[in-house]
Amino acid sequence: MTPADEAAAESALPAAAGQASLLTTPLRTLLKRAPVTASPQISIRAAAERMRDERVSSLLLVQDGHLFGLVTDRDLRNRALAAGLDPALPVLEIATVAPLTAPADAPAFEALLLMARHQIHHVPVMDGAAVAGIVTATDVNEQHSHSAVYLAGEIHRQTTLAGLVAAAARVKALQRQLVDAGASAYATGHVVTAITDALTTRLLHLAEARLGPPPVDYAWVAAGSQARHEQTAKSDQDNCLLLDDAYDEAAHSAYFKALAEEVNAGLDACGYVFCPGEMMARTDRWRQPRHVWADYFRRWIDTPEPMALMLCSVFFDVRVVAGRHELLDGLRAEVLAHTPKARLFLGHLVGNALSRQPPLGLFGGLAPLRSGEHKGTFDLKHHGIVPVIDLARVYALAGGDAAVNTHERLAHAAGSGEISAGSVRDLRDALEFLCSLRIRHQAQQIAEGRAADNFLHPEELSQFERSTLKDAFGVVKTLQDVLAQRYPANR
Repeated sequence: MTPADEAAAESALPAAAGQASLLTTPLRTLLKRAPVTASPQISIRAAAERMRDERVSSLLLVQDGHLFGLVTDRDLRNRALAAGLDPALPVLEIATVAPLTAPADAPAFEALLLMARHQIHHVPVMDGAAVAGIVTATDVNEQHSHSAVYLAGEIHRQTTLAGLVAAAARVKALQRQLVDAGASAYATGHVVTAITDALTTRLLHLAEARLGPPPVDYAWVAAGSQARHEQTAKSDQDNCLLLDDAYDEAAHSAYFKALAEEVNAGLDACGYVFCPGEMMARTDRWRQPRHVWADYFRRWIDTPEPMALMLCSVFFDVRVVAGRHELLDGLRAEVLAHTPKARLFLGHLVGNALSRQPPLGLFGGLAPLRSGEHKGTFDLKHHGIVPVIDLARVYALAGGDAAVNTHERLAHAAGSGEISAGSVRDLRDALEFLCSLRIRHQAQQIAEGRAADNFLHPEELSQFERSTLKDAFGVVKTLQDVLAQRYPANR
């Protein structure tokens, strides 16, 4: 994109004023009134009358003090009136049972993410088991921080690839806005990934509309940074298709090959370039039924040769974006029941993780790249962030932990005994600092009309930042050494 294109894309998004407050303000502060509730047994007509009288767009269905469901004005219009239902029927007939919720003390950012990811406009807010109220898309919009929700909504309204490409062009501007607002790297990764998820889901919808309904159930699975909710505006694709075991290659392969080709090509057009290693759903090997994937994981664990270890760095970080979550959930449980006992596998995985070292010299000083196109810079991704991701993956697999996000893996590792609580804090702080430097660096490049990369020049840093960067690299190196001592023989 040209600088003019970038400017146009940025102007198409709402201003970022107030984003920082959305990331720190508790959800309860957005609640404007006590919750409007009713019994799940009241009629559709009575529910509509209650919403009219209370002047609200939603009604929380509460039974015995517990949230049971949610009905909105859209439900009344689409599920009742347009469907010709008898208004005397219980409102439960049209309600969303067990709706997505957020805790009252969570940052308002959590409600934004739920809305952006799931295309919903109402989020019940919980104070323990009790309903504290509800926040709506309007409440979020009033904070002037609705860029992610706005963009996700735009994506789901597109009916052509050209429309999705135009929407995807705004992701870089969104990342710049988040940086300007002081958003954490953790929050930025979740927001940017939510937009990638929305693009992927919409591409699947458009492909299915052209190809017809899928002949068997499937799960579109994101891998790598998208699976971990750690994407930035510069990302390639890592994904695969997990098919139900009812899949018949002769009868069904043409459909799923066409589906994968269309979605992968669409993501490439939207700026998520093809994976250089072809780890994508369009590759036959990564478009397989569940029992084949189960065999893949067994072989990778039981025979940890170099190629298997490389694949583990991608396919042990996976998450369902669309389709049947159960297909992956059961498979993940089987794999994680096996990994804590696979000492040979873990030892080789540690060896693979230690192959990427932080750029520190013999006496612990910063050591920029000495040669090549990026001589004199730090590769923040491969020599800083990836080593932390690798450590967290080892902790998770050794502890049988199902978490995928790196921060969450580290938090859980302290409880499993894989790493001390103090080391977890140090490593999470180091990761946040390294990711923030990378995102800020990319935002500056985007603002200058240059292509974003991961190579940071020391001149971009203050003396304080250089000292902190040295400390962050030191934390990573120390914990790599600890892990090396824990798995000495098997490597």
